[in-house]
Amino acid sequence: MRIKHNKKRNTAFVYEALIKEATVAILKKEDAKRDKAIGLIKAHFKAGSPLRKDLDCYRSLCETQNLDRSTSERILKESKLQRRLLDPHGLFKAQSALIKDVNKELSPQVFNNFVPNYKSLATIAQIFSDKVSPKNRVILENEIIDNMLESPISTPDEKVDDVVYRTFTKKFNNKYDTGLLEEQKRLLNHYVSSFADNSVELKLFLNEEIGRLIKALETAHHVEEISADKDMTQKTQQIVEKLKTYARSGITDDVLLTVMRTQQLVKEIYNDANHG
Repeated sequence: MRIKHNKKRNTAFVYEALIKEATVAILKKEDAKRDKAIGLIKAHFKAGSPLRKDLDCYRSLCETQNLDRSTSERILKESKLQRRLLDPHGLFKAQSALIKDVNKELSPQVFNNFVPNYKSLATIAQIFSDKVSPKNRVILENEIIDNMLESPISTPDEKVDDVVYRTFTKKFNNKYDTGLLEEQKRLLNHYVSSFADNSVELKLFLNEEIGRLIKALETAHHVEEISADKDMTQKTQQIVEKLKTYARSGITDDVLLTVMRTQQLVKEIYNDANHG
């Protein structure tokens, strides 16, 4: 039987909940809330902090996929070791400070934010706990390893019947249905999380996404609506050239806004071509 999961003490869950809070604030142009959420991420998850070290242990297990079993088992073993090396008192104190600041600066409702990989994070928390029986620990570890072997999936596991998980999903769908494209949401999530990892993941995502958009726009020259219009062909090429300069520049609001607009443009071009 699994132990009761305290999501407020799950470092990775709280981090993802703050990412969601900041992302939604950006979408709704709630600058004050955005700054508070990003400020908490910067303050509590800075490099070398107990929460950052704990977060890295979680992320090693929940974000690593398409590996062979031997590598997955080694990552699991090393993650558990690194987690045991953390000072439990220091970690508890850091978690308490974060919970207090979230309640004070934002709202206790942050802890009700929908986090897609909640089930996996809860499983990892039990693996890190010393209150799980040997039998259950092995079962849970096998679940994590199986997840690390699978390809990433974009939809929640339909077999999950966790009441809390379904409640999160419902609240998220009702509150955060913004109409944004999935690739735009991913870009915003990487933007918010970049404040905790020196923009490493954002830079990687942007490089791949800009490359995808350039290829899509160059291919769009063959779309009838564009090839038949000299002005549209020229403007499309100008966008391509602008995107190419971003590969050599820093990450600014202008870069993010242009990429998001281009994501929408590419979607519209190919939707029109498919339904024309």
